[in-house]
Amino acid sequence: MTSRRTYHHGDLRQAVLTAALDVIATEGPGALSLRDLARRAGVSHAAPAHHFKDRTGLLTAIATEGYTLLAEALADAPDLRERGVGYVRFAVGHPAHFQVMFQPELLRGDDPELLTARERASAELRAGVSGLDSAPGSGSRSATDPRTAGIAAWSLAHGFATLLLTRNFEGEDGPLGDRDPAEAFRTLAGMLF
Repeated sequence: MTSRRTYHHGDLRQAVLTAALDVIATEGPGALSLRDLARRAGVSHAAPAHHFKDRTGLLTAIATEGYTLLAEALADAPDLRERGVGYVRFAVGHPAHFQVMFQPELLRGDDPELLTARERASAELRAGVSGLDSAPGSGSRSATDPRTAGIAAWSLAHGFATLLLTRNFEGEDGPLGDRDPAEAFRTLAGMLF
């Protein structure tokens, strides 16, 4: 008796996303193949297309999930500095999402779910900047353009997270030494904001 392989998987969409995140974390987004992901999930090579259509759809789903997770990581932060810490912690905790989210050439930029998730994360970042002028001791910052301040804050958090993920801070003699990255970021943000 021969058994025929049928399409049946409890949560194929999540299984493919999880496998894709593993591949991205170890090999980068360029190594993704729907056929390989289907093999890892134990389904036919065409099965992932039912959920993602193609590789770009899969990467767009990963970025959408990433922006949603980022918005959640920022939502409870009381001020701009802590939003930056949340940003860095998100990047460290979700390096594969982080890699994909900021490579627009990999994504469907007009995807409604992506646009919604990206806007939610952006709103959380802007909320941190809006508190700058009202912060105690803000003094001369009252004339700060919120958009420019937002770019500066995002650049600091994103740059720090990127340098951290690409292992530019490693080693005893590295700029962080044995300091916790979140504490190091708080110090840097305090110097500038």
